[in-house]
Amino acid sequence: MDEELRSLTERLRQESGASPAFERLVATDDLDALAGLLTEPGQPLWTRELAAFRLGLARDRRAFEALVLLLNHRDPPRCASAAHALARLGDPRTARAAAALATNELRVAYALHPVRLLVELRAPEAVPALITTLQRRLRPHDPYRRVALACVDGLGTLGDARARPVLNEALAHPALAEAAVRALGRIPKQR
Repeated sequence: MDEELRSLTERLRQESGASPAFERLVATDDLDALAGLLTEPGQPLWTRELAAFRLGLARDRRAFEALVLLLNHRDPPRCASAAHALARLGDPRTARAAAALATNELRVAYALHPVRLLVELRAPEAVPALITTLQRRLRPHDPYRRVALACVDGLGTLGDARARPVLNEALAHPALAEAAVRALGRIPKQR
């Protein structure tokens, strides 16, 4: 069993009170039934999350909107599960949605998982979005150091020379300096 699916299943089993409805949802292979739960009125959040996650792993694009909403949720485990499913979904809209969430200053507190998803996808939107997000985090007393650190690490992983200027700026921030040195070391030297 996929580790993220196991973790999600354990979390949602508790949230659902291990209800018979939960057990049926875990056991079903009916993708149409899962997709129907995403739009059926009155469904609890755990139902929608489990249905969207399972559809995402099955590469069923009907899960896209629900997964993007969960990627921007205030609960980090929901964000992590949504990012995992979106990475496997294979929907071409995913990178654009993740970039929009990562760069939205009104929701920056929830940008960690969209940033990590962009790095995993290695899409064209990833480097510009991470640069933008990191530049905004380099302000004095910015409270979102985890997001900044994820951007620094991600830019190093992506190894794109366009990141050099912002990574050089990050060197001046003690909480980011060590990671910025590592990230700069992963970017190929220009000739």
